[in-house]
Amino acid sequence: MDLADVQGSLRGDGQAFARIVERHQPRIAARMWRFTRDHYHLEELVQEVFVEAYVNLRNFKGAGAFPHWLAAIATRVGYRFWKRQKRQASRTINLQDWDLPALARQERPDPRQAGEAIHALLGQLPPRDRLVLTLMYLEDLPLAKVAEQTGWSLTMVKVQAHRARKKLRALLEKNGLADLLEDREPPS
Repeated sequence: MDLADVQGSLRGDGQAFARIVERHQPRIAARMWRFTRDHYHLEELVQEVFVEAYVNLRNFKGAGAFPHWLAAIATRVGYRFWKRQKRQASRTINLQDWDLPALARQERPDPRQAGEAIHALLGQLPPRDRLVLTLMYLEDLPLAKVAEQTGWSLTMVKVQAHRARKKLRALLEKNGLADLLEDREPPS
């Protein structure tokens, strides 16, 4: 279905690309929600993913699944967004504004509140660290998929993940929240 619509789009069939967008927009929006909690930015990012996909349709060779190709584009778009945000950031979020220990002790924390707290916590990290941790632990991608999505080597993913976990631990310790960090092996 995707391959036929890609070929139709390349031949100038606007409806074919509209079907691609309609079919994949919910999944892409869910992925981009990992990169921003602001609905305005979310809409912009989703649109940017599909614009970039459209411009690069000729590069899709059909060897792999189209959703994976689209997910890699979404990952790059989200990463660039974080880099832009980091450059523009004039303040950092005080982690003490979030009662993370109380949230962690709750048997069934509110998913929205927990998601916002995690997003704020990861927002304190550099974009590369934030990206690798998001893909590994929030998207639950195996290391090989993280490498594929980021364009990094498997070794680079492992090194980046190690460094990111170390920075996250230091950030939690600095804020008196080190007991929240469990040692967890990355998905393989």
